[in-house]
Amino acid sequence: MVLWRPPYVRKKTFGEKEDFSKFFGIVYCTKIGLPERGGGKGRLMRFSEAFLDELAARNDIVDVVSSYVELKRKGANYFGLCPFHSEKTPSFSVAPDKQMYHCFGCKKGGGVFNFIMEIENLTFPEAVEFLARRAGMSLPQEGEMQNDGDRLRRRVLELNRTAARWFYDQLQQPQGAAVQAYLDKRQIRRSVAVRFGMGASLDQWDALLRAMSEKGFTKKELMAAGLAVAGRGGRIYDKFRNRLMLPVIDVRGDVVGFGSRVIDNSEPKYMNTTDTPTYSKRRVLYGLNLAKKTKRPNIILCEGNLDVVTLHQAGFDNAVACMGTALTQEQIHLLSRFTKELVLCYDNDKAGQMATDRALELLENTEFKVKVLRLPQRLVDGQYVKQDADDFIKYQGRDAFEKLLSGSANGMEFTLSQVADKYDLKEDKDRIAYAAEIAETLARLGDPVEREVYTTRAAEAAGLPAEAMRMEVERARKRSYAKEKKQQERREMNPVSDRQPIERGMRYANMRSAMAEEGVIRLLLQDDSLFPEQMPVLPEDFSSPALAHIYDEMWKRRGRGGVASLAAVLGPEEMDHLTVILQKPESAANAPQALADYIRIIQEEYNKRAGDLDPLAAACKTYKDKKGYGGKRT
Repeated sequence: MVLWRPPYVRKKTFGEKEDFSKFFGIVYCTKIGLPERGGGKGRLMRFSEAFLDELAARNDIVDVVSSYVELKRKGANYFGLCPFHSEKTPSFSVAPDKQMYHCFGCKKGGGVFNFIMEIENLTFPEAVEFLARRAGMSLPQEGEMQNDGDRLRRRVLELNRTAARWFYDQLQQPQGAAVQAYLDKRQIRRSVAVRFGMGASLDQWDALLRAMSEKGFTKKELMAAGLAVAGRGGRIYDKFRNRLMLPVIDVRGDVVGFGSRVIDNSEPKYMNTTDTPTYSKRRVLYGLNLAKKTKRPNIILCEGNLDVVTLHQAGFDNAVACMGTALTQEQIHLLSRFTKELVLCYDNDKAGQMATDRALELLENTEFKVKVLRLPQRLVDGQYVKQDADDFIKYQGRDAFEKLLSGSANGMEFTLSQVADKYDLKEDKDRIAYAAEIAETLARLGDPVEREVYTTRAAEAAGLPAEAMRMEVERARKRSYAKEKKQQERREMNPVSDRQPIERGMRYANMRSAMAEEGVIRLLLQDDSLFPEQMPVLPEDFSSPALAHIYDEMWKRRGRGGVASLAAVLGPEEMDHLTVILQKPESAANAPQALADYIRIIQEEYNKRAGDLDPLAAACKTYKDKKGYGGKRT
């Protein structure tokens, strides 16, 4: 296997190219929230094992994690609330002796490099740079080796920045007059358009394609960036045509993708970049590069990009929006770095209400203080119509929105109101149905005081005795507990399936061999002295490809670096699974004999697979194995 060493690449920003104007290169960077980074040529490097080992040693994982998570010592390890999923009971563990973290809830884990990559949403080279700055270490220069994937990512970032500049230039030219007229119609000031880096795509099939080709970018790179698409006949053409262009800039100042809106009545009305090497809609929030600097105590989560623009223009510089998708766990984690209070401000239609409900469910057990701003409908020609934040600001004004914002309800108050609106609480059958539905929601509240307060309010809303509502909530809690207990019993009755990796692509085909393979990995990582002079069993002898890869890479680093150094070569799923393996108990007593037994089992199972088994016996064995670990029966 080839040892992969991701390179370090310094990101270029607007203003570094010699042909950039002073305004676009310097002023524009500041206005749209891009960092001004100095000159100098980009550096590509291959990190040595010695450098990574020293870097990991200087960044103690407890110190690093403590800057993000409040940790409390329990025995040999530290525990806190997991930063990667919602929980109220700490299941996130940091082991100072192993220099690794592991969450018993979401199963994420790894060393200090993995933690920074995950929590800061960085690539491996970027995480190395981050930790080097933290430790006061200089990054080494060791040649110009780089991985194809990293090279493509760098090119896509460069292309996105260049394309954003080109779109911006078109908006300032006569050919951008139609888009500028649209902005004037939407009452978006030019200074605000500049701040968000808005631009115009032309009503031509290949305008961007030709412009970027002249700057040295290939059709393959344009397609990888999601800026060009291939037609049925194989012809490559611009994806965005005759649209208002909204560059999507992440919190580090990189243009990672684009949002867009048509300026006529064509479809689709909104179009965003699809997932690319630099862009994932689950991990990005539009406007957060600007909103992160707000002095307001919260962040407003809107539905659309132009809602964000209008709110910023009105002075609400804390507004952000999801990128054409519902709120995700990744976005929640990203928001947690900048605020502990969220205001949900979705459209007041059915889709907006559903989005609000989904967001409240995701945020239910987090540390966020959540409020819901309910936008009233607007009376037009004798009929009430829906409106979004953009409409409300235009028709009711900034002060009215500020008043609405200050009076926004918390998440549970909103849910109580939403459920109550579904029923006629003057009718007995509706009151009973309301009590049953709201009890399921109240039963999920972990805080008994909070549960009591809202149980009383729900009873008052339905005109029911408080004690009757309490009994309904307790019955719902008992049903939930019984369901969880039944699921636990089912898992205990099938312990073999519990030993399977979470990722389906990593499932074990031979459980006996896989358990022994895990044992070899666990023992060697726990005790460096167990490494023999020669590889006692080959990676090819492993039944699990994932475990074979882990074993091969750790053998190359035997006795050096531990878990942290493996971050350079193992994927996130492999690192998560490795920490799960290391959490399993393994007696240090008589470890050499245990290692020998594990190796013997691996060899026995390999010989069985390699031998000429009777076809009928082989088929029976396959059936039993699949049945035993919960796989699909054949």
